[in-house]
Amino acid sequence: MLEIRSHLKKNDTVVILSGKEKGKTGKILKLLPKKNRIIVEKLQFIKRHTRPTNVNPQGGIVEKEGSIHVSNAALLCPRCNVAVRVRIESLDDKSKARICKKCDEAI
Repeated sequence: MLEIRSHLKKNDTVVILSGKEKGKTGKILKLLPKKNRIIVEKLQFIKRHTRPTNVNPQGGIVEKEGSIHVSNAALLCPRCNVAVRVRIESLDDKSKARICKKCDEAI
């Protein structure tokens, strides 16, 4: 599987562009770069059957967040408050920053 370099990072707020969660926003909890997927807080719930353990002695059916492909999510600009594309710019101190293409604000 081809690994795509993503412009998204943990704790970014994203907008879902397609699928059953289209239009909803949430914070990224986890990145899965080898699978090109992300896990977004309180979106794309799946059910997992778990057997009893010491941590969960009851077992049963557990609902948790499932993964979403990175191409189905766009970064939410805090200033524009819309889904935006970003560009990477080198700053004077040799560090890199993500810049919103709409408002030219650093994210």
